Amino acid sequence: MRIKKFIRYGAATVIVAAGIIVFNTQKEKKESYTPRDYKEIVQSGILRAVTEYNGISYHVTDDTLQGFDYELLHAFASDKSLQLEITPEMSFEKRLKGVTEGKYDILATGTVITTQSKDTLLFTRPLALSKQVLVQRKPETRQDSTYIRSQLDLAHKQLHVIKGSPALLRLHNLINEIADTIYIEEVEQYGPEQLVAMVAGKDIDYAVCDESIARSLLSRFPNLDINTAISFTQFYAWGVSKQAPVLLDSLDNWLKRYSKTEAYRKLQRKYFN
Repeated sequence: MRIKKFIRYGAATVIVAAGIIVFNTQKEKKESYTPRDYKEIVQSGILRAVTEYNGISYHVTDDTLQGFDYELLHAFASDKSLQLEITPEMSFEKRLKGVTEGKYDILATGTVITTQSKDTLLFTRPLALSKQVLVQRKPETRQDSTYIRSQLDLAHKQLHVIKGSPALLRLHNLINEIADTIYIEEVEQYGPEQLVAMVAGKDIDYAVCDESIARSLLSRFPNLDINTAISFTQFYAWGVSKQAPVLLDSLDNWLKRYSKTEAYRKLQRKYFN
């Protein structure tokens, strides 16, 4: 995977964005953390969240911060008179670890709700429905042997997926279902948008990522195909520490009210239509 080619697709913005901490310009101090519940958050006046830099959750467009999760989180913090600190983190494992250890209060990016993930986090009411899809290039000819038309064609193919992603569990189940080998390459240093760009640029042949993120990139990469589903449609939500049940209740009650507003419907149309 060639980094120079990767940067050419515009993904260099992620490197810049990785250093952005909204509403908090102070350098991060080395200190130990403890998971906080809603009372401690209100007392501090600061809500700490972690998200992923991508076209759905959090990104910069024309020097303006945007994203479904960013804008929804900002609305929650404003309504509760809390100062928001939000950190973009590309590693799923680091996001998860940061919330469980108390570095962040909320994992504010769409995370699939599975039995495995529920063992680690408390999840809010579902915010979206999506699924994992195979990202590949459109066939160049009818006999294009690299084009995958069904899950059975995944045998002996190498799929790139974000390290620690919930999609890994589904892929391992799929290996059993098709009774054959699928080679899985876990990628730590890149996010889903970068994997999509690398498929488009022929650096890799296949990637697995969230359908909503992949679909948001099709206008930039018209040579891509995302029609092969890897998982069933699943619920996606925010996550909090298991030691923060009151924070979960506060989020759920607010989301229940806010989801009935025109502002929320407008946000849904903006990022998921």
